[in-house]
Amino acid sequence: MDRNDAPRTERRRLTHVDRRGRPRMVDVSGKPATARRAVAEAEVAVAPDTMSLVIDGGGTKGDVLTVAELAGVMAGKRTSELIPLCHPLALTDLVVSVTPDRAAGVLRIRAEAATTGPTGVEMEALTAASVAALTVYDMVKGVERGVEIRSVRLLAKSGGRSGEWHRPAAEAEPVRPGRRPGDRVAGRVGRKRPVGG
Repeated sequence: MDRNDAPRTERRRLTHVDRRGRPRMVDVSGKPATARRAVAEAEVAVAPDTMSLVIDGGGTKGDVLTVAELAGVMAGKRTSELIPLCHPLALTDLVVSVTPDRAAGVLRIRAEAATTGPTGVEMEALTAASVAALTVYDMVKGVERGVEIRSVRLLAKSGGRSGEWHRPAAEAEPVRPGRRPGDRVAGRVGRKRPVGG
């Protein structure tokens, strides 16, 4: 049976919308507090000259990598102020890292958030990765307007009733145009990074 043919009462519903279609914050008061973790990533594609400036710290606005990482942490802590229906969470851990990948022409941003509570931290990880990417853009736009933010996505989550989820390996690291998995990159065989960590 096609999902759209199922009786309306059996279809999956958006949790942040009530039966009348009005937005609502989900009531999590009855859910047990469990350890929860989420990992998200984003990529910022830059030109080779811009990549060199970022790595060398030669930008006019300062150390792009450190400022972007700090901006990501600050944003992750303020997710409930930025995303209207998110619950305020007491984060127990939030780490944002920006790693240059010259071969792929991208700055890889990884954000990992954790809490112990009745709701997950996926939005905190995604917000941290997104704002770190926006910060990179802000810091390099003076030298390159064509910077592209892409692949903002959840890689893994754990905890709560739904348990563990990992992005399938085939989707975890997109294949760049002109490259195939296993191609030699900078003198070594390119391989997929582990997901979740």
